[in-house]
Amino acid sequence: MEMTNLVLGKSTTYDCEYAPSRLQRIKRELGRSQIKNYTESEGYDLWRLYEITYLDLNSLPKVAVGKIIVPKNSEYIVESKSLKLYIFSLTMTKFKSLEQVESVIKRDLSELLECDVKVSLMTLNDNDFVISKIDSVELESAIDLKNFQQNSFTYSTDMLKATSDKQISINCHTNLFRSLCPVTAQPDHATMFIEYEGKEISYESLLSYLISLRNHQGFHEQCVELIYSDIMTMLKPKKLCVHASFTRRGGIDINPFRTNQAIDSYKNVRTVRQ
Repeated sequence: MEMTNLVLGKSTTYDCEYAPSRLQRIKRELGRSQIKNYTESEGYDLWRLYEITYLDLNSLPKVAVGKIIVPKNSEYIVESKSLKLYIFSLTMTKFKSLEQVESVIKRDLSELLECDVKVSLMTLNDNDFVISKIDSVELESAIDLKNFQQNSFTYSTDMLKATSDKQISINCHTNLFRSLCPVTAQPDHATMFIEYEGKEISYESLLSYLISLRNHQGFHEQCVELIYSDIMTMLKPKKLCVHASFTRRGGIDINPFRTNQAIDSYKNVRTVRQ
């Protein structure tokens, strides 16, 4: 699927009956090939679905929320607008249970992406969609903003320089991250989380680097892999986790996570903007 064939950025109609043909996929390599120093990592992409609705066998509308987890080593990612259209196509389709809906979505996405996609659907009264307590340093609150000057909004790794060989541990985040969709150039907002253990780097430098991506055009997954690869290349840390909590669009939020640590030890974060 080439970028020019995507439904993203184009006028579309909505199906009210189950339409798996709506799903489109994108090769991860299209984004990774644009990363100069792409670095392998562990991780996954967590997608949360907020607007699932369908009919039961008595034609009573049902609603649900859900999570999709796609491994980062899949060859493809699902195009976000096509996923929205696919989920909306369930609206007037009858299912015998929520478990059946879950099974159908898992089957369709696993076939599309040619990997084992995990899907979990939940009722509004029985779900884990809670706002997380963020226990890390907020960069924009930790630095002296009176003396902070952002000199460029053009992506650059120049700020990623160690101030000394002293080894430090950082657990931080910023709510100021913004990037642009590579197809429509629409803004994408996120809270960016970084856990780092390596040579000393200042909060100011790290924040300035992240802000330099304000006009960068890349899918959510590519942005996280770019940041991960840049930090690994420039600073060579012992430990690195990069996780983005993007705000939702079309009833979906996307949360890529990349690390050089064991991924089962990391808890997913849901921010107040999600």
